[in-house]
Amino acid sequence: MPGHKYKGFTNDGRPLKISFDVDGNDTPVNTGTVEPTQSAPHYTGVGKGLCFMSFGSGSSGNCAYLGTPRGGILIDAGIREPVKYHRKKKNPERQDVPTLDEAFAMLERNGISSDMVKGVLLTHAHQDHMRCLYAAVSRCHCSVYCTMGVMAQMLQRCRISSRIRDHHVPIFKEIPFRILDMEITAFETMHDVKSVGFSIEYEGERFVVATDMGTITERAAYYMSRANHLMIECNYDLKMLEGGHYPQMLKDRVKGEKGHLDNVVAAQFVADNYHEGLHYVFMCHLSKDNNTEEIATAAMTSALEAKGLSVGNGSNAASQNSRDIQICVLPRYTSSGFYVLA
Repeated sequence: MPGHKYKGFTNDGRPLKISFDVDGNDTPVNTGTVEPTQSAPHYTGVGKGLCFMSFGSGSSGNCAYLGTPRGGILIDAGIREPVKYHRKKKNPERQDVPTLDEAFAMLERNGISSDMVKGVLLTHAHQDHMRCLYAAVSRCHCSVYCTMGVMAQMLQRCRISSRIRDHHVPIFKEIPFRILDMEITAFETMHDVKSVGFSIEYEGERFVVATDMGTITERAAYYMSRANHLMIECNYDLKMLEGGHYPQMLKDRVKGEKGHLDNVVAAQFVADNYHEGLHYVFMCHLSKDNNTEEIATAAMTSALEAKGLSVGNGSNAASQNSRDIQICVLPRYTSSGFYVLA
């Protein structure tokens, strides 16, 4: 097993139960069961519960939607900006992930309009996670939810308008807050910048985002082990990384405790913490140079089958529905399917 592993943890700790809510205008209000002041948009997509879609997952760009019938959120905003924001001569944009316009067109086809997006959750301040953040919050007239540390690093290190501060709602690690009918808790992750994951709960279902981390710490494991739907980084295959073209310094960074997760580490964590309520595992942030969909899937499948579990491919085919768990690799450069999770 690679040098960095997930650390042991106990399940008896509990997060602080302090919270604040956000109303329909993205305004923090006191904790409680506050309803939006505006009428909720009608959800016309497939199903009636928690839904998920990814628009790119990898070093070229990361962005996903998670929502309920009342609306939803973007998780990161690192895909390409709309054409009107491009500054092609000075800052050419990558051409291998969707634009923000294309992402919203995909949502529209599933009955989700841009005014249903009530916020952007930002994990950390790397360009592949926040490249089109300002364009996204401007388009949706919503806020960006991130810690003060993430905001400070974004303004110091990244090419982004300082006006992003006008859209910022500060959040705090392990202190829950609400957007519409989702309770959201940020938790610290180990990366080479300030970084968090998110546990998002809706009607008893937990969707957990755990990406860009070199080590699964005790507190991260606390939230990840309770997921019903887990989006976990499977960044690299160790043999491919060590035999690849990266300079040694970069290899060491990727393998380090504040780098990225190896397929085997991610797979072993999922297998060791499987419970009957864990339905979907979305493998994300695969390296284009040091991983493949087939290798990542094989590692996850092998670890789960070694525990005696039957593994589905997340296709919703009749032959897959009886499997103990569904696993899916999120595409690097294209959108995923539209998943109705609960």
